[in-house]
Formats: sequence, structure tokens, C-alpha cells
Amino acid sequence: MIIGVSSSSATVTFFTFFFSSFPEALSFFSSLDDETMAADDGDPTKFATIYDSSSPLLSKPSTSSALDSPRRSDPESDPTQFLQISYNFGPRPFKDITFLLLFDLFVFSTFGFGVFSIFHRNTDYGNSSSFTYDLTSSSCVKVSTFTRVSNSYWSDPVFEKDLIWTLVVTLILSAPFCFLLLLLLKHYTKQIVYACLPLFVLFPIFFNLYWFVACTLSSSCSDALPLAYRVLVLVFVFLIVGIVVWIIVANWHRIELTIQIIGVASDALSKNLKLFVVLPLLILGLVVYYAPIVVFLVFARFNGKFVPRELDGEYFCEWKEDSWVPAYYALAILTMIWSLAVMVEMQVYVISGAIAQWYFSKEDSMPKKCIRSSLRNAFGQSFGTICLSGILIGVVRVVRAIVDNAREENPQGIVNFVLRCCANALLGAFDYLNKFTINFAAITGESYCTSAKMTYELLRRNLLSAVFVETVSTRILTGIVFVLSAAYAVATWVVLRGVSSLGVDSYLVAILAWLLLTVVLAFFVHVLDNVIDTIYVCYAIDRDKGDVCKQEVHEVYVHLPISRSTRSALITNALNA
Repeated sequence: MIIGVSSSSATVTFFTFFFSSFPEALSFFSSLDDETMAADDGDPTKFATIYDSSSPLLSKPSTSSALDSPRRSDPESDPTQFLQISYNFGPRPFKDITFLLLFDLFVFSTFGFGVFSIFHRNTDYGNSSSFTYDLTSSSCVKVSTFTRVSNSYWSDPVFEKDLIWTLVVTLILSAPFCFLLLLLLKHYTKQIVYACLPLFVLFPIFFNLYWFVACTLSSSCSDALPLAYRVLVLVFVFLIVGIVVWIIVANWHRIELTIQIIGVASDALSKNLKLFVVLPLLILGLVVYYAPIVVFLVFARFNGKFVPRELDGEYFCEWKEDSWVPAYYALAILTMIWSLAVMVEMQVYVISGAIAQWYFSKEDSMPKKCIRSSLRNAFGQSFGTICLSGILIGVVRVVRAIVDNAREENPQGIVNFVLRCCANALLGAFDYLNKFTINFAAITGESYCTSAKMTYELLRRNLLSAVFVETVSTRILTGIVFVLSAAYAVATWVVLRGVSSLGVDSYLVAILAWLLLTVVLAFFVHVLDNVIDTIYVCYAIDRDKGDVCKQEVHEVYVHLPISRSTRSALITNALNA
């Protein structure tokens, strides 16, 4: 259920470059190995004490608790590990201002040159027939012509009407679906999970057999797709179903703990329902922010002139863009990618800030305006931190896409293999560093580098995984989303067959409704995953202080496995990637 990556040579190199503290990084890994070997060889009860459900973790522990021993056993580590970490309710200083200014420079440059492109545009763009080559001046001159432009588009009004109404109704119903799913996961987590597990297999089998029979009985479908191809697709889908069954069986022993984690996260999210208003508004704000940039990109093409070209001894006029237009396209696209990554990280920041305030508050004194304070910090003092995290994630995504594309185009060669291994090791080291960084920054208000280092120190001191990947809960939630959206698609198709005359097009409308609902519910899963990660960091802070802020959280998270030294994990992932 938890996949922890402790260290590797790539991680050491990455920490050395990022923090310029090579000796401290070496001491981290050597001390961690010593502690692990001591626990494995010399004292087998060391880890058992941590996982004992009757340990002081579930009550107010004394200062001599075993939880403090990992922190005191490493005096040579960074001094920041001895700070009392908690949620910073007070005023916060501005952090990572350099990247805040750099992001502002990108945005203002994009909008400034975009406005220039509108006023500097050539209105003759697209009227190539109005220009002819003049032998006297050896240039293109405009002639008076009249061009009639007629646009005709074929459309089916019945299909458009039914499609629009179906998507609108689906979008309206998606909000109640999310709230209903949240309440069910909060109060009936076990029943929902065990009820949906068989449907993870039955639904794909049903759809696979249905399309095969329907295509075989349809003359047009059977002619377009021969029997051999139909059987091949049928077998392929059954293989995927077999993999799903294998995943369920292999992780069956983790289901109970996963159910408890999902229940705790659902309860925390239900205490912050305003997130479902704020987070979509952030996405809407990004769309509104993108709109003028797209307009600028369109008008940037209008900047240029018609120039003469020679082909087979004949001259004609061709449109040539100004030299600055490709550079502006690159600037605008980079700004849009960076802005998208910033929006995603800002959502994580706001979720983490709101959930952390709920976690560290008393049951009878829930802080007011916690989401507003998180937004204020995200757009204020920590905006530079979010910009830095966004640009790093954007670069990593681009590099990963380049590596995957190179592997598909030219998978052979020792040089490509070595470069691919190095790139995957570096990307794995970044994932190792970046995990929980924004969550921690939202809690403490520290800078990006400080948050990354303190998060690693916090988890290492408390023998927790520095890379917490809750794969089972994500897969279960994804399966639940698939079941609910598939059931909705079937119901939509039944209604359309009864009240409309779409015929075969009703399948397409039902599939589009399924996709829309899946996207909305997948966003809900994304939020719940971030809640799980935030609670994990808050739980680690509790352990570090020897405190218990939320008893129900400790009763669940205390059963998570500890972090063990696996030096070859990143290298193995790099070789297998």
C-alpha cells in the first residue's frame, strides 16, 4: 500500500546540487542505514514499539516517549530538525521572491507583446489573392478585388440539441454526485468499497461482450471490422480484466487499512466543503486567464507581410511572419504551461492549508475563514514558492515526455539506454525530493528548498516514508469513479433511446456524458488524494512533537509501514522505465 524510496546515488547527487550540503546528505543515508541495520539485527523490538496500538501515540505521550529517540539519535543532522513544527497561524514572510518576479516577468511580457501584436497586425493577412507580383518594383502590391467568403457547415440539429442538453444535465448533476459520494465514503466506506469491487470486473466484461455481440449482429459494423479484429479486441479487453483481478487479489490484505484511510480523509474533506467552490473557481480563473493569451496567439500570426517567391521561374506572393512571432509563440506557450503548473500547485497548497488548520485545531474550536487564509497565503507570501514548484514540475513533465518519446522512436543503442537511465534517475530523485514539499510549505510558510529539506528530515526522524504513494486507495477510488460513471452512461443511453430519435448516435452521446462525469469525479479523487497526503504530513508532525491532535487519525495511520533503506530503488526504477 505504501511504497517508500529511501535513498540512492542519484538522490545523493540531487540533494548535493540542490542544497549544496554533500556531507550532510551522506550522513542522512549512513545514519539511516545504521538505524535500519540496528533494528533488523540488534533490536527487533525497536520498530514494534512504534506500531504497538497501545503505545503513547494514541494518547498524550511523555517526553521520554520512544517517538523522540530517532530525533535525538542523530545530533549531526541539520539544526532545523529540532524546531517545533506546527501550523503557522501568524503572519508569514515572503519567500522565493525571485521566482515570483520571474513569473510576473513572463506574464507581463506575454500580455505586453500580445497587445502589441493586436495593434501592429497586418489587416491584409489571409488575402493572398489580393496581392500580385509587380515586375517594376520587384515587390508584392495590393490590387482591388472582391472576394466572397461563404461558410457552410453541415450539422444535425437533433443531435446537437440532445448532445447539449445531455452534457448540461450531466454537468449539473455532477455536483450532487460528488457530495453524495463524499457522504457515502465518510459514513459507509467499507460497504461502498466491497460493493464496487465485484463491479470493477463485471462492468468491463459486460461491455466487452455487449459490443462484440452488437457489432457481430450489425452488418455495417461487421463489414468495417472483420471477425479476426473483433476477436483480437475481445481477447485484449479480457486480458486487461485479468490484470485488474490480479491487482485486487494481490492487494486484498491492504483493503481494510485503505478503507480506514479513505474514511478519515473523507471526514476531513467534509469539514471543508467550501473547497469544492474555491477549487473549481481557480480552474475557471485559469480559463479566463488563458482567453486573452489565446487571442494574442491568433493575432500574432497577423504580424508580417507578403513577399515575392520564385518557383519554377514564376513569381508569386507569399505571407511571411515577422521574425519576433516564433519567439513570442515560445514565450506564450511556456507561460501557459508554467501557469497551469502553478494553478495545480496552488490547489494543493490551498487544500493542505485548510486541512492542516482543521487537523491542528481543537474539536470545539474549528478556525474560521481557514480557506480564505490559505488563499491569502497562496496568492501572497507563498506565491513565489508555488511558482518555483510549478516551474520545476513543468520542466520535469517536459523532460519525462521527451524521454518517453525518444524511447518510442529509437529504443535501441547503449548511449540512449544510458541517457534514459540517467534521466529517469534524476526524475525519480526529484519526485523523491518534491513529495510533500508544497504540503509542508502550506503548513509552515517556509521556502521551497527549506520545506523540501525539513520534510525529508521530519519523515526520516520518525521512520516514515519520504515518498508516500497511496496506490491502493487511488486505484479503489478510480474504480469507484469508473463504476458510477459507467452506470450513469448506461442510464443515459436508456433514456435517450426512449425519448429521442438519435438511433446509433445515442451511443456517442452516452459516451460523451460518461467522459464528462468521469472528469468531474476524477477531480474529486485528486482532491481526496491531496487530503490523504496532507493528513500524513500532519501525522508526522504530531509524532515529531509527541502530540496527538486527532485521535482518529493516529488510530489509522499508526498501522502504516515504516521506511526501510532501499538504496537500489531509484536505480531499479530507472532501468525498468
